[in-house]
Amino acid sequence: MLSVQSLGLQYGKRVLFDEVNLKFTRGNCYGVIGANGAGKSTFLKILSGDLDPNRGTVSLEPGNRMAVLKQNHFEFEEKQVLDVVMMGHKEMYDINVEKNAIYMNPDATEADGLKAADLENKYGEMGGWNAESDSAGLLSNLGVKEEFHYMQMKELSGSEKVKVLLAQALFGDPDILLLDEPTNDLDAKTVTWLADFLADFKNTVIVVSHDRYFLDMVCTHVVDIDFGQIKIFRGNYSFWYESSQLMMTQMANKNKKTEQKRKEMMEFIQRFSANASKSKQATSRKKALEKLKLEDIQPSSRKYPFIHFKPEREPGDQILKVEKLSKTNQQGDLLFGNVSFTMNKDEKIVVLADNPNAITAFFEVIAGNHKADSGTIEWGQTITPAYLPNENEEFFINDMDLVNWLRQYSEEKDEQFIRGFLGRMLFSGEEVNKQSSVLSGGEKVRCMLSKVMLAEPNFLIMDEPTNHLDLESITALNNGMRDFKCNMLFTTHDHKMIETVSNRIIEITPNGTIDSLMSFDDYLKSDNIIKQREKLLGTVTA
Repeated sequence: MLSVQSLGLQYGKRVLFDEVNLKFTRGNCYGVIGANGAGKSTFLKILSGDLDPNRGTVSLEPGNRMAVLKQNHFEFEEKQVLDVVMMGHKEMYDINVEKNAIYMNPDATEADGLKAADLENKYGEMGGWNAESDSAGLLSNLGVKEEFHYMQMKELSGSEKVKVLLAQALFGDPDILLLDEPTNDLDAKTVTWLADFLADFKNTVIVVSHDRYFLDMVCTHVVDIDFGQIKIFRGNYSFWYESSQLMMTQMANKNKKTEQKRKEMMEFIQRFSANASKSKQATSRKKALEKLKLEDIQPSSRKYPFIHFKPEREPGDQILKVEKLSKTNQQGDLLFGNVSFTMNKDEKIVVLADNPNAITAFFEVIAGNHKADSGTIEWGQTITPAYLPNENEEFFINDMDLVNWLRQYSEEKDEQFIRGFLGRMLFSGEEVNKQSSVLSGGEKVRCMLSKVMLAEPNFLIMDEPTNHLDLESITALNNGMRDFKCNMLFTTHDHKMIETVSNRIIEITPNGTIDSLMSFDDYLKSDNIIKQREKLLGTVTA
């Protein structure tokens, strides 16, 4: 068990949290949430011992081992990949190094031999005999091919290093597992594997993530950093969000009687308990929610931007027709080829590819910013598309304040209108005087979303729109995309967004497309889709 007593942290006069008293128990997974800057990653650093609080203590039960997902991707550059994973259980790894050093020493004494035998026994009791095969299994499940297992870390790509460090944290069945954004750089299949792994994990997990699907799949509890406090609530992220919103609505409705509010909350809890999740945690989560007291639910202080895409005109029946579209990069490599499809009215298509650069190139061609090497694009006469690119730096070169930055994209030039629009996107007061060139990544995306909304398009093209956004903005964007009544092409790593927004899936490859009307979950598990993909890619590589 891990616990904190009277924990407090502040920087100068700014108090992140104070008088925090929590217990993290075995068999539960705790998802840490909070607004940007609330102290989520900082809290994990305090739990791991990497950062000292101003006051209070962190207590780890004697004999328990803690594992932490490393954030320094260059820490083990000269080490072999398998060794890096086994270093996750430091005591076991050190014992192995020590006994091997004795075996390799030609001048070893009889006493050294006895010590090596003792170390050998300890190593075996810790599960050392299976260490290499267990490490290899973790790496393979995370998508690190066997050919990389005996390479040095410096020979791996950035995304492969992330997976190795994740395998290191998972290795050896730690008692406490601390994970800060573990799904970064993972594909959907690997995220699903990790979610299943953690759902079966018998010990304690504490995780920070912006991936709502992942939090819903693994979390039995939510750790909310808000109001300068840290509190634990039963249920996953969706339950926390929906119950918090319901409580906020009820508080605003002063005319409702207490008993009526209580009845609404109880009905909500029962409904959510019955449909808790598809994950393996569903049964335990259902039991947890059934024990929930109404007093445990509180509204959040966090603000959500208002994201609503309203088309200026209704689209006609002809939307978009793409035929035999192909594009190579500057090196001459084929990014996508022979891409053909016709969009029907009200379709929202998520575009997938093994190579994310292929999707960006495809969207740039569809948006008219780049030319295809071959093929045709035919838009319906009534279609007015708007494009949210993945890279947006070119839009923020000039030192304009936010009012003037947004005004250049608005037909309505009145300052009060522009300020009101910015306010709905959480830029209020003096923040509108910020220079656009110094905005954070998340602030720039919110500005770009404002630009798109002001265009009043009836067709959206969105390349990784959740990048740099916090959970609140991602949730608001997801709702806005879901409620949009017209057509859309988009791509994202956000599993929940794909599942709740798209009604068609197109996967582009160098030799054609896979076109499906399945749900995203079914698509990932479909043997038929796997065979189609292998056939297309196999044709290319033959």
